[in-house]
Amino acid sequence: MNYKLIIGLAALLLASCNTAKTSELTQSEQLAARMAQLQQRGYMYGHQDDPFYGLTWSGIEDPQRPELGRSDVLEVVGDYPAVMGFDLGGIEMGDAKNLDSVPFQRIHDELVAHVARGGIVTLSWHPRNPLTGGNAWDVNDTTVVRNILPSGSVHEKFQTWMQRVGDFIETLKDSIGQPLPIIFRPWHENNGSWFWWGQKLCSDDEFHGLWNMLQDYLCDERGFTNLLWSYSPNLDGGWTEERFLQRYPGNDRVTLIGEDAYQWGTEEDFVKQAKSDLDFLSDFAKRNGKLLAMTECGYKNIPDSTWWTRVLMPIVEAYPVSYFLTWRNYSKEYFGPSPAEHSAADFKRLYEAEKSLFLKDIAGE
Repeated sequence: MNYKLIIGLAALLLASCNTAKTSELTQSEQLAARMAQLQQRGYMYGHQDDPFYGLTWSGIEDPQRPELGRSDVLEVVGDYPAVMGFDLGGIEMGDAKNLDSVPFQRIHDELVAHVARGGIVTLSWHPRNPLTGGNAWDVNDTTVVRNILPSGSVHEKFQTWMQRVGDFIETLKDSIGQPLPIIFRPWHENNGSWFWWGQKLCSDDEFHGLWNMLQDYLCDERGFTNLLWSYSPNLDGGWTEERFLQRYPGNDRVTLIGEDAYQWGTEEDFVKQAKSDLDFLSDFAKRNGKLLAMTECGYKNIPDSTWWTRVLMPIVEAYPVSYFLTWRNYSKEYFGPSPAEHSAADFKRLYEAEKSLFLKDIAGE
């Protein structure tokens, strides 16, 4: 694919922050073009919280001696993930650490380091419940989003929360002070009802208002042009155009269509649902000029030692998936590979597959 074609595709993919177009691509446009180019070669592997802790170790408990650069994935295959995911939950409270006890300074440093080595990063945000004071999973009140929107009882509080998100994003710059390109993935799994922004917790209009308020603040008020916006509902198994569009923010607001797809039940159900969804989502992405990704996925504690190549790899290879990101590894549960668990050998086979892309495969792009 030549450069002019890549730029043309990036223009189709771009959902901008309503800023005037210039002859130069913004950081988010450059990232969209890069991901479109890489997708022609294969699918990238991503891992949440990859450099902070693993199945048998933690690099965050002693801030004076962090285990910088360590990674379960690196120890299994000798390479970092192409994509690393980080979460901002807790930044809204002014906390020093996120909801998983990772210092925000450490998130900053590892995120900057991964981009510097040629990787791609994605940010999610699990904010606390601004109405009840509970966590993101507090769904005891169905008026939270309504009260966040203008004239709501916690609207001003949430304005402060958005400001703190923006202040952190403002610090994410390279060695010459340029903003880093970031996949930003707020309000994920909104078709479920386990987060306070979920399907049964707010109306479709209220959800659109929440999405638009955050995006307009970060893009229009703060002027960030480095955020590539991802809309990422949960595995559904029966998407239709009508149902999907109920909460879809719109083509002018989304660059990447994602889906969080875990195997919680049987293998048969997971494969059936994932293929059904990706049939629809890949067609929707193609018709609307969007990137496609499995923005979260995995199989908790990976009971099947051949799951990587026998179950997951055939799915991602059958669709134009830009990347798939497995959730974090820590001592009580894990979703990625580790030298200490029995699927490591199979993960190496995935790593060696022709279409799988890790850091070394993309760093020169």
